[in-house]
Amino acid sequence: MNDTPGWSSPGSAPSDGQDGSGAPGASSDANGAAPQWSKDQPPAQRWSTPAGPPPGRVPPQGDGWGAPPPHGYGDRPPAAKPGVIPLRPLGVGEILDGAVKTLRTYWRPVLAVTVTVAVISELANILAQRYLVPAPPALSPDATPAEVLDHSLEAARTSVIGAAPGLLVALMASLVSAALLTVVVSRAVLGRPVSIGSAWQEARPRLLQLIGLSLLLPAISLAIMTVGVLPGLLIGGDPGTALVTLGGLAAAVVTLWLMIGFSLSSPALMLERQGVFAALKRSAKLVRGAWWRIFGITLLTQLLIFVVTMIVLVPFTVAGMAMDGEGISGVVSGTATAPGWPFLIVTGIGAVLTSAVTYPISAGVTVLLYVDQRIRREALDLELGRAAGLPGYGAAPGDEAVGG
Repeated sequence: MNDTPGWSSPGSAPSDGQDGSGAPGASSDANGAAPQWSKDQPPAQRWSTPAGPPPGRVPPQGDGWGAPPPHGYGDRPPAAKPGVIPLRPLGVGEILDGAVKTLRTYWRPVLAVTVTVAVISELANILAQRYLVPAPPALSPDATPAEVLDHSLEAARTSVIGAAPGLLVALMASLVSAALLTVVVSRAVLGRPVSIGSAWQEARPRLLQLIGLSLLLPAISLAIMTVGVLPGLLIGGDPGTALVTLGGLAAAVVTLWLMIGFSLSSPALMLERQGVFAALKRSAKLVRGAWWRIFGITLLTQLLIFVVTMIVLVPFTVAGMAMDGEGISGVVSGTATAPGWPFLIVTGIGAVLTSAVTYPISAGVTVLLYVDQRIRREALDLELGRAAGLPGYGAAPGDEAVGG
């Protein structure tokens, strides 16, 4: 098995600040500029070019398999499609369809990852709710509105502190899931088989950096929001309230702009073996000029995930409430900090089923957005065609076959 994560190729574009060198057989991109070759990418000989089409796939006549690389996209034959997407710039429907096809085609490794991660996350969440969240302090019936507000804030604070261990476990499990699914989707693009063992072997060296990246992004958001609202909090009074509102809105806009700009940093880190800060710069470079498109696709994906979540969770929530009427009544009346076991177990099952579907779709859309941007800007389709062993895409000199 090649130890190169996913399908990062020697033709990957360099990180910002690096000067690439020309490569044999390199083609110009759509703007006529020669592609840049990163010094940090694995050498060309680590890529195999299998003889003939991928296993189990017979190239039909006239579908572009044997044609020259489809990089004009005018009247050329349909682009080759070794895996879940065609090797050309993608539309919104093709990105979503590619994510769903990955789930259907590679359901064994995908569900093995997502179900395991979802079960671990839900168990941590249930145990935290039952045993770690402290009971809120008693509230006097004659409490003033200010005391009620203070009581609510204190209850929220204690709940967050108690649920923190469960949230931490869920975060780590989600990061492992994202890393493994990134590898699976990258193999799905080439139409190659992948197992949990091989995905773990390729993702494991990048996990610590992925954790650092995942913690850095919320820290950046928190810092921006703090800077936005702090002046108003220091001033106080009505002017301070107005300044907090304006500063908070401005900080939210800046945060959204940055988070979309950095939204492709995770696949850049995993598939190009970038460092944390290099992956952020790489993502910003790929998103530049396509911010609204990526924002729209991301928003649409999250809306679809929300709809799927509601469709699955609402019946389980209703069933859980019906089975645990006393526990829900205790939570509403304030005599209990969490619902009873029947409600938690039933809704936990619903959450596991939801995560098994939504995790791979979300990860798939992110990786395919990254692929699409590199195809549009860096002729990555040529490298993918070579890596998939498609006729007509050529092979870099010195390539050696490696086990798949």
